[in-house]
Amino acid sequence: MKTTLMRKLVFFAVLFCAVATIQAQVTVSGTVSDQNGPLPGANIVVKGTTQGTQTDFDGNYTLTGVDEDAVLVFSYIGYKNMEVAVDGRTTVNATLEEDAQALDEVVVVGYGTLKRKEVTSAVSSVKAEDFNQGGARSPMDLVQGKVAGLNITRTQGNNPNSSASIQLRGVSSLRGTRTPLIVIDGIPGGNLDLLQQDDIASIDVLKDGSAAAIYGTRGNSGVILVTTKKGKSGAAQYEYNTYFQREFVDNKPDYLSASEFRDLIAQGVVSEDQDLGYSTDLYDELIDKNNLSQYHNFSASGGSEKTNYRASLYYNDANGIARENGREQFGARVNVNQKGLQDRLSLQVNLASNFNKADLLGGGYTLTDRGDFDRTTGSDFEQAIQRNPTAPIYNEDGSFYETQGYNNYNPLSRLENRILERNQQTFSGDARLTLDIIDGLTASAFGSYVRNSYNTRHYRSTNDWDQRENSDYQGMAYASKFNYLNWSKTFESTVNYNTTFDEDHTIGAIVGYSYQYETTETFNVNNNGFTTDGFLDWSLGDGTAINNTNLPRPGMGSFKEDNTLIAFFGRVNYAYREKYFAQFILRREGSSRFGANHKWGNFPAASVGWAIGEEDFMSAVPEISSLKLRVGYGVTGNQGIPNYQSLISLSGGGAYPLGGVYYQTYGPGRNPNPDLKWEEKKEWNFGLDFGVLDNRISGSVDVYNRVTEDLLYDYIVQQPSFVRDRLYTNVGTLRNKGVEVVISAIPVQKEDFVWNVDFAGNSQFNKLERLSNDQFQANWLQFGGLPSPGNLGDAIRLEEGGAVGNFYGKRFAGFTDDGKWLFYKADGSTGTASEMNENDLAVIGNGVPKYQASLSNTFRYKNFDLTVFFRGKFDFEILNTKDMYFGNKKWLPNNLLKSAITTHNQLDDDPQYSDYYIEKGDFVKLDNITLGYNFDLKTKYIRNLRVYLTGRNIATFTGYSGIDPELEDAGFETGIDSRGFYPRTKSWTIGLNVGF
Repeated sequence: MKTTLMRKLVFFAVLFCAVATIQAQVTVSGTVSDQNGPLPGANIVVKGTTQGTQTDFDGNYTLTGVDEDAVLVFSYIGYKNMEVAVDGRTTVNATLEEDAQALDEVVVVGYGTLKRKEVTSAVSSVKAEDFNQGGARSPMDLVQGKVAGLNITRTQGNNPNSSASIQLRGVSSLRGTRTPLIVIDGIPGGNLDLLQQDDIASIDVLKDGSAAAIYGTRGNSGVILVTTKKGKSGAAQYEYNTYFQREFVDNKPDYLSASEFRDLIAQGVVSEDQDLGYSTDLYDELIDKNNLSQYHNFSASGGSEKTNYRASLYYNDANGIARENGREQFGARVNVNQKGLQDRLSLQVNLASNFNKADLLGGGYTLTDRGDFDRTTGSDFEQAIQRNPTAPIYNEDGSFYETQGYNNYNPLSRLENRILERNQQTFSGDARLTLDIIDGLTASAFGSYVRNSYNTRHYRSTNDWDQRENSDYQGMAYASKFNYLNWSKTFESTVNYNTTFDEDHTIGAIVGYSYQYETTETFNVNNNGFTTDGFLDWSLGDGTAINNTNLPRPGMGSFKEDNTLIAFFGRVNYAYREKYFAQFILRREGSSRFGANHKWGNFPAASVGWAIGEEDFMSAVPEISSLKLRVGYGVTGNQGIPNYQSLISLSGGGAYPLGGVYYQTYGPGRNPNPDLKWEEKKEWNFGLDFGVLDNRISGSVDVYNRVTEDLLYDYIVQQPSFVRDRLYTNVGTLRNKGVEVVISAIPVQKEDFVWNVDFAGNSQFNKLERLSNDQFQANWLQFGGLPSPGNLGDAIRLEEGGAVGNFYGKRFAGFTDDGKWLFYKADGSTGTASEMNENDLAVIGNGVPKYQASLSNTFRYKNFDLTVFFRGKFDFEILNTKDMYFGNKKWLPNNLLKSAITTHNQLDDDPQYSDYYIEKGDFVKLDNITLGYNFDLKTKYIRNLRVYLTGRNIATFTGYSGIDPELEDAGFETGIDSRGFYPRTKSWTIGLNVGF
């Protein structure tokens, strides 16, 4: 009886527990959102279990069989996790907060990532939300002024076909590459044309040698790592970003109007026959007043944890301020991520393309002897300054009026009768396969292929002034083509190992192999003697110059070169108790560019960090939130010289007759140098990262000293014993040092109003310590050749013990009574221009800014945001060559700048280069002002919507008298305000960002 009763009691107890268990489970549903609306693809997991789900397109979810006392964990990439107790409810909603710290905590360092607190070298990271806003002509415009020590200058303003000048921590080489290595998604030497501003997730800059040594021979000038946006799991999301932009002339040159020119005629300064009866503003005629640029980028992303994707399509039509000056481009970027083998094998694939057509004619481009286009000169606008303002544009019969003076032509005739355009196609494809072998051990294989090709076409019609009947071309047309092809393939394999032992020690290690092959091919052809414009440049064989020896000879040429780079590398990161950090790097690299005795080089680096703020004794200083000291030393190289410089080569010596037949002859093209080797840059970096007042104020200070040894340069050598007069070899030494400061602060942080301040500043000093040795001699190097007339020589001299960018010339001592130049001689006396000699010249200025700074203020009030961004460069000089030539009455009867009859009215002598034209270049620009509004929409179709208005280059504060003080200040031809007058512009952009 007792046994039966016991069995019944147990049965009823189990039944009761089962019923109780069933009753304790509920179905929970709800919506996950942020401040802008629902979050599709958010994860919801029952804490402590694997039970979970994701939100649908509208941010809704449903979970069945959830315990009444369970806790739900809500998560979404870029947001703080949120835990909510069910407490028997059937509806549980969650509003997630963005986690800015989580977005910033991972830094790309090359072949991997590190947490910000683990970084021991000088690395700067700029995320997409911190990019400069508005229409970017180049991806580098997005971080201009954002990274201390990184100098980005658009030397041709907003010309859509000009590139940005990039230099990090000063000039690093005489003849080698002086720009940072660009790495896009792991592809060394990635092409910037393949990047659109809304496809970039972050830009990380490896500034010092201890960070850049992992890239060995290409890390001398630093490394810029660009990471594009990738697919992520969740419901499908769409984004559309667009803007429209207008350019306006910022500062028009102050030249004489037609009435002012006639005043000079009335004064007898200009002869009466120079009044041609019209009033023309040619500068104004060259401006495209209806310029409008537009940009569209549409992207889609989504997928599961196993397979996800992101794809974007874009169209960008950039029109410059000049007529016949634009760049139209379109393309796509695709990213696919796949996991398999129980999530141990992952595949990432990226494809990108760009197709663009550039109208180069109005930008002032010139052609090289090969038929390719060269740098911008702005020569059309130079004509607008110097052309007689009383001359008409057209003759009475409608033809163009051509002036006959020195260096004169009608630029509108040139725009009408010529074609100069480039059609370009760029493609990139890469794939990475990663296998998790065991916990903590992974192996990866990466391959990429990048192909860039373009065709430049140039045509001068039968109506062009240079083709006129009394010219060598006898009234017939000219055409040329230039084809360019460059492609590279890369293969890299790595093995990574990460482990933690005894809870306090963390080690991360990577070893790898890298192979890169690159080749370039060119072809050019030109012909003339075309009797009709009906075929333009599409029937080159019809040019009669092939048969008519009275016409200029047709030409053609072709070229091919290649190089190979192979490397083995490794890096070890160590952390103890997350307070003490160390990193060690070694890369051994070989290049086909160097001599047989020095094919391989070793590039080591080491850095350490101490998180002082984590020490117990820092608890006595609660105002300090974080504090870390960093010290690093690294060796990098430079192999960025032309191919085959270590080898003897053959070059054509001309065709000579033998037995009535012409034979091409060949001879040595260069001297061999089996000892040609890498430049080596050895760099110390001392850094301090800090945060105070609960990180309301944070930043970093870096002090660096870098010495580049064995500088590559082509020295003049004696013949014999050398067969040619120049030899590429290693001799010189160049030193750079400076300080970089970055500070971020939040002065105000309230519920509806936040004010953020970001400051970046740096100093930069350099010196050429060595240029010659016992075998190879060079007294000095000269740069910045000044154009005719006047045979004024070179503006800049670089010599041992001197700084890069020194202006070297005569010292102005005044004018004679009749307006002739007087200059100081070496002994302190004065003399005329003809009495000066080499010993009288001296350093008269320097064109490299010693200090640069930027200040960004961002205000957020409810749904409004306002960014005001200032940028400045200080302590440098500018050579005003515009005034040197066009501010001189000797330029008459060409037109002049007004300064010729005001500031320089006393001058009545030929142009002379001296410190008379050297001016202080310091400036501050209101570089960007952006006002935006985020709409708070309650709709299941639109996730977020933002409109904004951006002004770029709004105001410049400077004492410089020229058009714009921001000039070329990278490399060696620094601080020269050239004669070209392509307009600097301010732009206004209205944009829209929509998330669906």
